[in-house]
Amino acid sequence: MSDAKIVQLSSKEVYKNQWLRVREDRVRRPSGAEGIYGVVEKPDFAVIAAIEDDHIYLVQQYRYTVGGRFWEMPQGAWEQNPDADPALLAAGELREETGLVADKLTQLGYQYLAYGFCDQGYHIYLAEHLSQQERKLDAEEEDLIVKRFSLVDMRQMILDGEIRDATTVNAYGWLHWRGYLGKA
Repeated sequence: MSDAKIVQLSSKEVYKNQWLRVREDRVRRPSGAEGIYGVVEKPDFAVIAAIEDDHIYLVQQYRYTVGGRFWEMPQGAWEQNPDADPALLAAGELREETGLVADKLTQLGYQYLAYGFCDQGYHIYLAEHLSQQERKLDAEEEDLIVKRFSLVDMRQMILDGEIRDATTVNAYGWLHWRGYLGKA
């Protein structure tokens, strides 16, 4: 396997808003062939598995890009503070979306979302010893629903295709491989 790199010759911003930036890079491949590469830049986010008594808290909201409502683990980024401590981000997103506060927050791993075109990664956290507080939803989350599911039910929701969020399914896999899911 070669470590050959694609060389950036130039770069231009083609779109930007408060959530993302899109750039188009002129590149030279190891063979010498030149072309373009589109890159989406987004800040990292956190996904949080809030587990208590063999149950997990999931959220559901309308996802405009795919035109439907789907269950997923709480997750999000702080676009105005992209360099925030990942543990603070995870705790903040959990509280914002569910109203839950965790006495114990464990980072399980870090993954890239879609590194074929996007630089965004995500931190996977396990939240335990939960207490309920008030939710603090963003305007974009006004339709967000929170529900507690058994881990067995969540597994079946994944297998049935009811949970379609790849980040949630991946985080579930991390939980399984690390032994946090019991019999689920």
